[in-house]
Amino acid sequence: MKQNIFLISPENISFNDIELILENKIKLGLSDESKELILKSKAFLDRKIKETDGPIYGINTGFGALCDIEVSKDDLSKLQENLVVSHACNIGPEVPADVVRLMLLLKAHALAKGNSAVQLQTVQRIIDLFNDDILPVVCEQGSLGASGDLAPLAMLFLPLLGMGEVNYKGQRVEAAKVLEEKGWQPVRLEAKEGLALLNGTQFMSAHAVFTLLKAFKILTYSDIIGALSLDSFDGLLEPFSEQIQQIRPHPGQEETAKNFRMLLKGSELISRKKKHVQDPYSFRCIPQVHGAVKDAVKYVAGVVEIEINSVTDNPTVFPDDDLIISGGNFHGEPLAISLDFLAIALSELGSISERRTYRLIAGERGLPEFLVANPGLNSGFMIPQYAAASIVSQSKQLCTPASVDSIPSSNEQEDHVSMGGNAATKALKVADNSMKILAIELYNAAQAMDFRRPLKTSEFLEEFLGKYRKHVPFITEDTLMYVGINKTINFLETEKF
Repeated sequence: MKQNIFLISPENISFNDIELILENKIKLGLSDESKELILKSKAFLDRKIKETDGPIYGINTGFGALCDIEVSKDDLSKLQENLVVSHACNIGPEVPADVVRLMLLLKAHALAKGNSAVQLQTVQRIIDLFNDDILPVVCEQGSLGASGDLAPLAMLFLPLLGMGEVNYKGQRVEAAKVLEEKGWQPVRLEAKEGLALLNGTQFMSAHAVFTLLKAFKILTYSDIIGALSLDSFDGLLEPFSEQIQQIRPHPGQEETAKNFRMLLKGSELISRKKKHVQDPYSFRCIPQVHGAVKDAVKYVAGVVEIEINSVTDNPTVFPDDDLIISGGNFHGEPLAISLDFLAIALSELGSISERRTYRLIAGERGLPEFLVANPGLNSGFMIPQYAAASIVSQSKQLCTPASVDSIPSSNEQEDHVSMGGNAATKALKVADNSMKILAIELYNAAQAMDFRRPLKTSEFLEEFLGKYRKHVPFITEDTLMYVGINKTINFLETEKF
């Protein structure tokens, strides 16, 4: 980081780097080392084109099944422009703005490693779009996740050519108008550049990073809210004891149990003598379930961190080895499988959360039925649990794996694809669903805790509740419950603990 500018370099970028860039609106720049690598790879390719009479895939040939058709040197620029234009078949709902920002950042980072032979001005224009918050319109549907994310990346880079649309200053406008306003000339793509822009996994990996940043927050909240529910349910702390975890030492399980011991330290409720000897699984097995999700998320984060620091276009150039190699680094299988895994893991947090919500409204252990003082006249918290159950069911449906599917394309040249784009958009939906389900649990757990007064929970959870109650009050009579749910979701998405 230099003067509030993040310099893209050959060094790896981390989740912490990305979170800081997004949250603080830090601008990007290119390190001198990356500039040299970009110029070196471009000069190498230009020399190879002059020296080579035969076909070089994607540089002087057609693409996909048209790889055997050579293109004259006079048409190499038009070939690349046509590639971007013809592949812009991205449709459906627009993806979140931060996903588009991440796509720009991750593509610039990959191109700056010096294996893609693009023009320096092309990478700089991508950075300009990011820095000026000119966000190309990119939609959810169209990627097979195998020749890279062709359709969404084509949409992402149409504005380089002065085509397509962008979101700029709160409006969706033609890219050509914004370029004119900025005084920017459209980029004239040179040999291989269109392929370098479109081949790559940045649609999948941007979604993966965005979803993981949510997942890290969801994991934190799942323990905090789960601890609040456990205490308000008059639950037992014994299942969280260190000894239990030591004889089944999965890292996530041990971490979760330790978190709960810390979160509930000093609680008057958790320390009082209990009439019951066991809790339902949704409370008793929190270390095992939350812990397994933590381990899964950690695995996925490792895969994604490798991916965002990789070169995934094709072909790739190796100036020091005097090589241009056509391979398959654009294939999204590592991400597709991992994103399916991530969705399954996060859905389990939602599933167990909804079960805890149900126990809180069931009229057990001295809590009033539906957490309302005057039931019958008032329905209280009956229906928020319905909403949670509906969302849990939707997440289960979304967890049908995308990575087990494949539909051949490009006249069977691309005969096995990852469907990682679909895995990516599904995983994000499941993450959003899990946050909503946890919000509903918090809405219920806070209400339940107020019925335990004057007893207090731990100092940490009392502070947490105090902040929450500034946004969402205790419910005495039936009210518009969606208002409280949405305020709770906003509380979780904007606060930090």
